[in-house]
Amino acid sequence: MFPLSDRAKATLNTGLAFAKWLLYSCLTGVIVGLVAVAFHLGIDAAAEARETYPRIIWLLPLAGPAIILLYRICGMEKDRGTNRVLVAVRDAERLKLRTAPLIFLSTICTHLAGGSAGREGAALQLGGSLSAYIGRKLRLDEKDERIIVMCGMAAAFSSLFGTPITAALFAIEVVTVGRMYYAALVPCLLSAYTAALTAHGFGLHTLHGYPVHDALPLQALPILQAAVMGALCAVLSIFFCQVMHLAPKLYQKYFPDPVLRAAVGGALVLLLTLLVGSQTYNGAGDSVIRRLLAGETIPEAFLLKILFTALTLGAGFRGGEIVPVLFTGCAFGTWAGPLLGLPHAFSGALGMVGVFCGTTNCPLTSTLLAFELFGGDGLPLYALCCGVSFMLSGYYGLYNEQKIIYSKLKPEWVDKKTH
Repeated sequence: MFPLSDRAKATLNTGLAFAKWLLYSCLTGVIVGLVAVAFHLGIDAAAEARETYPRIIWLLPLAGPAIILLYRICGMEKDRGTNRVLVAVRDAERLKLRTAPLIFLSTICTHLAGGSAGREGAALQLGGSLSAYIGRKLRLDEKDERIIVMCGMAAAFSSLFGTPITAALFAIEVVTVGRMYYAALVPCLLSAYTAALTAHGFGLHTLHGYPVHDALPLQALPILQAAVMGALCAVLSIFFCQVMHLAPKLYQKYFPDPVLRAAVGGALVLLLTLLVGSQTYNGAGDSVIRRLLAGETIPEAFLLKILFTALTLGAGFRGGEIVPVLFTGCAFGTWAGPLLGLPHAFSGALGMVGVFCGTTNCPLTSTLLAFELFGGDGLPLYALCCGVSFMLSGYYGLYNEQKIIYSKLKPEWVDKKTH
């Protein structure tokens, strides 16, 4: 036999790597997708139960301590949530399989009792821990294990939210801003697509996105309006992140015991709900987002959603931050956008992706999110809004373990964590 040239060997190795990740990614997508579907259905059942029996929110002061005790019994009381998943990708820190059932049960408990939280942030922990376990069973090396963790993140996000391209890009963009893990792009896409098809098989996300029919064309005035909206979203995203980071510090200062802290937090959310007079700000709030995009305006909604979410997650309840971020952005956009002369629904959509970008520092993901949620109309303006929000939001972010390694203003190395 003739010896293979270096180029031929490289081509063969590339083909083998593709075949390997085709198998591993689809396997991860199916497994994580099935668990995420069960998680999605559990969250929906919890929300329906609370809607049917509104007095369930009186369990809030008990639900928080129950979650803390559950994590304590399992030896995970100091779990860092999504931040630990980011560290697992960047520094190859091992994720424990027990993270998956814990975040599964505790997030459903949060939604059932009426805490303000989302599901997609929890999905990153769910998918990351499950895929890390799959990687260990497949005996992957350290570098490949990082990739399969990102595949799990993408699969869970995709299955829960129905945005596979966004999910794949988010998994490789969110960890280290300024450095994309392109080696994980195809594996994450395959995993996200497989998980999305798995969710479709159970009748989830058959109708994609949110209704936005008044997007503006790329003209001088809309460009200016979208840029101003992006700047406002940057300010709001900084405020959101600061409140989210301040809440647990204040809780810890005045209530050092975690169980008492969770009980007080649940009582505060309950009291605030009774003062508001409705459960508009409990749970994730997807139905409220649709109401806002359909024409409703609630000027104070974005501030109340931030307060509800900070009181919930800061106290130790479990759940995600992403849908509350989208809720906050939509509520702010539908109020501020028309003041700038923007159409109602379009301004709400700009607010959603603009605040999402400012809090996650993921401009490409945010632009693709706009495409998958709202369609191609107005995409250049969504991209501009996201770009301005990213540039002006500084080094703030939802996740303390996220690193920004390049300056947002100059092509220079900064390598600092968000705050």
